[in-house]
Amino acid sequence: MKGLRALLDRQGKLFHKGGKLEKLFPLWEAQDTFLYTPGETTHGPSHVRDALDLKRMMITVVIALIPAILMAMYNTGFQAAKAIANGAAPLDSWQTTLFLRLMGEKALDPSNVLACFVHGAFYFIPVLLVAFIFGGGCESLFAIIRKHDINEGYLVTGFLFPLTLPPTIPLWQVALGALFGVVIGKEIFGGTGMNILNPALVSRAFLFFAYPGQISGDAVWIAAKTSADGYSGATWLAEAAVHGPAALASGAVTWWDAFIGLIPGSMGETSAAACLFGAIVLVVTGVGSWRILLGVFAGSIGTAMLLNAVGSDTNPLFAVPFWWHLVLGGWAFGTVFMATEPVTASHSKVGMYWYGLFTGILAILIRVVNPAYPEGMMLAILFMNLFAALIDHFVVQANIKRRRARYAA
Repeated sequence: MKGLRALLDRQGKLFHKGGKLEKLFPLWEAQDTFLYTPGETTHGPSHVRDALDLKRMMITVVIALIPAILMAMYNTGFQAAKAIANGAAPLDSWQTTLFLRLMGEKALDPSNVLACFVHGAFYFIPVLLVAFIFGGGCESLFAIIRKHDINEGYLVTGFLFPLTLPPTIPLWQVALGALFGVVIGKEIFGGTGMNILNPALVSRAFLFFAYPGQISGDAVWIAAKTSADGYSGATWLAEAAVHGPAALASGAVTWWDAFIGLIPGSMGETSAAACLFGAIVLVVTGVGSWRILLGVFAGSIGTAMLLNAVGSDTNPLFAVPFWWHLVLGGWAFGTVFMATEPVTASHSKVGMYWYGLFTGILAILIRVVNPAYPEGMMLAILFMNLFAALIDHFVVQANIKRRRARYAA
């Protein structure tokens, strides 16, 4: 390690001020600080020192995402193998073609865990690489032009964005969505720490409204086909929108299947169990706010129970119980990894409760009241991102009012 440190120091002279590659200093600094802790420290009593810097925070979130990433690859392959076992033909894509050449036709077996994992990896990893190449490259370009350091902000966004996508989404759309999220969702506000909207959700929202045929709220596309377009299986939220709790009680899917994540859906959003692991990691390390999680949980349960009590003769989603809402769609993934994002959420302790509460309420309202779009977490979080600062403002003003009353002469 000392030899590597010495090599980096020697090469670093080319990138520092006065060196031949001075303009590319952000690129060199990014890989140097990724491998080693920065050698510069602040001095003076006015600075607040904290062991949790941006790099450690982002790495912690990535660690929390590992189960969701693994489940994304496994479930993608599992759903494809399951569809093929039920009579669908393998999708004529380069991913499946490469998988069949390496593993053979016998590998298309839902009980073969390794084969399902490998098959899903052929779909997930290219999406992940494209998101990092274009999104990370765009962020690096902005850093070079603005002459500031490349931080680790896109490290998490680069993982979150692919996990919200269906496996067969065209890679050019992934590149376009990543660029849109970085430029419109972050860089126009000043970069990491300055954005008011979650960049990963901005990317997904852009693709959803620009290309609804490939990323839909009521159908999931998996790696098998029954027609020229592919095999399309309705998500269980869409089934509930048509048949209500009867679809969920039919036995075709169990609550436990939905909790584990063995159901169709976007690659990283199906497993509530994987998200629960991530929630524990984020709360224990202090990276994610348990107050926001509690608020979303309370808002979602309360709204679902209220809608159950109100009922509807025309909308079956009114009757779906809260415990199904918590394991279907992007509720768990959005709650754990998107709503708790520290930059775009409320910062005051009381504000976090309200921010989470309204996010949970909106998520269920959008999901139930608008059955044409049986999802809601993405739009609920983006909407509450816009009001996070306003919530903090009212919390601060309320504190000031109470203190004035308490210490009035």
